[in-house]
Amino acid sequence: MYTPGKDFRSDTVTQPTPAMRAAMAAAPIGDDVYRDDPTTNRLEERAAEILGKEAALFVSSGTMGNQLAIMSQTRRGDEVICGQNAHILIHEVGAAAVLSGVTLRQAAFPDDLFRWREIEEVIRPRDIHEPPTALVCIENALSNGRVVPLVNMREIYAMAGRRHLPVHIDGARIFNAAAALGKPVRALTACADTVSCCLSKGLCAPVGSILAGPEEVIARARKYRKMLGGGMRQTGILAAAGLLALEEMPRRLPEDHARAKELAEILAASPLWDTAPAKTEINMVFAFYKGDAEALNRRLAAEGWLVNPPEKGVYRFVTHYGIENEDIAALSRLLTE
Repeated sequence: MYTPGKDFRSDTVTQPTPAMRAAMAAAPIGDDVYRDDPTTNRLEERAAEILGKEAALFVSSGTMGNQLAIMSQTRRGDEVICGQNAHILIHEVGAAAVLSGVTLRQAAFPDDLFRWREIEEVIRPRDIHEPPTALVCIENALSNGRVVPLVNMREIYAMAGRRHLPVHIDGARIFNAAAALGKPVRALTACADTVSCCLSKGLCAPVGSILAGPEEVIARARKYRKMLGGGMRQTGILAAAGLLALEEMPRRLPEDHARAKELAEILAASPLWDTAPAKTEINMVFAFYKGDAEALNRRLAAEGWLVNPPEKGVYRFVTHYGIENEDIAALSRLLTE
């Protein structure tokens, strides 16, 4: 039997709350391609309000949201700046090249924390031999569990404005970033033209993401979404959960962060592990195991714990809705034996 409290693989495994299940069952629906699904329309209106943008679009995934942002703000042959470990570069199957015909130029940052100087250094000059820079893509929170400071985001947006470049935030966990910074999410999204955010990670919706931005960009994205097969018709059943994800679930994210910090501190105190609790800023703990990883994996599996295999000895433990304090205590005992 599946036990959410023993699944530390990712916050993508979250189960919808009882309230979400009830809302999905009762949701009034229509046909979203005709724009007459009332629940989806309401989700998009509320998403635009919460994220501080003119318009928003409900999409099937964070990858689709990011790719629609690129498709809607670039032309074939353009270049997009991103971080060297950006999701759109590493984990989106080369979609930017396939779908938009753009190249991705990487900027390197210490700890992947975006800064304006490194981005400005790789903006292309106006040279007939070089592709034009068309878009800057940043992330917050980062896939390494860090959070980009708000001052960095503001400086990047100001620099991009001077260079007449739009900025997109891959905000898969932007509500986590806002919680970690103690800021309203609109303070972060004000530092970009477009933003994508996942409803299906820490916010617990079963499916879906949001792309938000200027009306004209979102109108283009809506057409491209149809091209990609994203006109899913009676999406109100899913949007009902998304509404609760946006309106209710961000307030509980600090619980996930606190449990991740507790786990990091326990592991840091053990001679078996090497980790830095100060770098556990959201719901992710990265820790290097000094013992026999294969033996640990077998022990975890035998006890029913779900943890991704380590990469070069480094494990990632992700806390989320469904994991309670007693789960942290039980896993900690097993990890430090």
